[in-house]
Amino acid sequence: MSAENETWRSSLLPICVNAVMSVFAYGLTVRLIPRIKSMFVEANLYGVDMSKRSSGKVPEAIGVVTGCVFLITMFLFIPVPFTDCIFRNTNFPHDKFVDFLAALLSICCMLLLGFADDVLDLRWRHKLLLPTIASLPLLMVYYVNFNSTIIIVPKPLRAWLGFSLELWIFYYVYMGMLAVFCTNAINILAGINGLEVGQSLIIATSILVFNVVELFGSQWKAHQFSIYFMLPYIATSLALLKFNWYPSQVFVGDTFCYLSGMTFAVVGILGHFSKTTLLFFIPQIINFLYSVPQLFHLVPCPRHRLPKYNEKTDKLEPSVTVFLKSELNALGKLLMWILKTLKLVEWQEDGEGIVTCNNLTLINFVLINVGSLKESTLTSILLAIQIAGSMMAFVIRYPLASIFYDV
Repeated sequence: MSAENETWRSSLLPICVNAVMSVFAYGLTVRLIPRIKSMFVEANLYGVDMSKRSSGKVPEAIGVVTGCVFLITMFLFIPVPFTDCIFRNTNFPHDKFVDFLAALLSICCMLLLGFADDVLDLRWRHKLLLPTIASLPLLMVYYVNFNSTIIIVPKPLRAWLGFSLELWIFYYVYMGMLAVFCTNAINILAGINGLEVGQSLIIATSILVFNVVELFGSQWKAHQFSIYFMLPYIATSLALLKFNWYPSQVFVGDTFCYLSGMTFAVVGILGHFSKTTLLFFIPQIINFLYSVPQLFHLVPCPRHRLPKYNEKTDKLEPSVTVFLKSELNALGKLLMWILKTLKLVEWQEDGEGIVTCNNLTLINFVLINVGSLKESTLTSILLAIQIAGSMMAFVIRYPLASIFYDV
C-alpha cells in the first residue's frame, strides 16, 4: 500500500506544481498582452476587422505572445517531474526526458514557423509543408523510444485481418498527417472573433478531462505527460480569449492555430491516444470535408472565405463565390451535385450558366440555415457545436468502443 501511495504522490505532485505555474502563466499573459500589443502595430503587424462598422488597427499574430509564455512555463517546469530521480540519485528516465524535449522542440518549431507565416503570408502549399517539418523531431523520438506500429483491429474485421495489424512506415505517415491536419484544421475553421481560441480551448479541455479519467488506468504515465502540456496551454489560451472575444482587441494569427494544432498532435502521439485526439476534432473534420471542393480547387476558392458583413443590420451573412458552371470538371460537378441534392449549399444559377454559391465552410453553412447573425452569436453557436462534438467523442470513446474493441 505504501508503494501505491508513493506512486500517487509522485504523480500528483508535479501536476499540482504545473497547475500553480499555469495560474501564474495566465496572470502574466493577461498583463503582457495590453502592454505589448502596440509594438505589433508599430511593426506593421496589424489587421482591420472587416466585420465591424468601424475598426482601427488591430494587432495581429498575438498568438506568439501566448505561445512564448506557454513555452517559458514548460521550460521552467522541465526539472519538476524528474526531481525525485535527481535528488535521490536513482535511475534517470532518459526516454521520458527525451520525450519532453522533443515535444517542446516540435511546438517551438511550429511557433516559429507560424509566426513566419503571419509575417510573410505564405502560400497554402507551405502551410502543409511547415507542420510536416516541425513534426520530424517528434516522429524520430517515437521511433527511438517506442517504434510500435501495430494497431488492434476492430472486432468486425478480425475474421479477415486478424487481431492486430503491422502498419510499419504507414503508421509514421499517419502520425505526420495527424500533425498536418491538427495545425491546419483550426486555421480553416476561423475568421470571426473568438472562434480560433474558443474551439482550441474546448478541444484542450476535452483532452484534459480524458487525461484525468485515464489517470486512474494502467497508462497513467502517458496521460500525466499530456496534463503537463494541457494545463499551461489552457491557462495562456484563456488569457488570449479575454482579448480576442467580441469585440476583438487582438487577432491571434496563424501562429496560434499552428501552436495549438502541434500541441494537440504532440500529446496525442506521445501520449498514445492519437485516435481519441482526432475524435475531439469532429467539427473540424466536418468543416474540412465540406470545404474539400474549394480547398482542392475543384470549385473556385477566393483568398478569404469569411462571412459577409452587412453594415446596415450589423450582422454577418453567408459569403459567396461566383463562377461559370462550365469551369467545373467532372469531379467538381459530381461533388456539387451531391451537396445540392443533400441541400448543403445555397446554389443559384442563371440562364447564362453563371453560378452563385456560398463558400464551403461550416461558418457559412450555419448562416445559410439559421440566417444572418450577430458575430458574437455566430461564434457562440459554433462553439456549442464544438462542445457537442466533444460530447459525441466521449460517447464514441467509452460506451460505443466496446462494440469494436475489447475494453
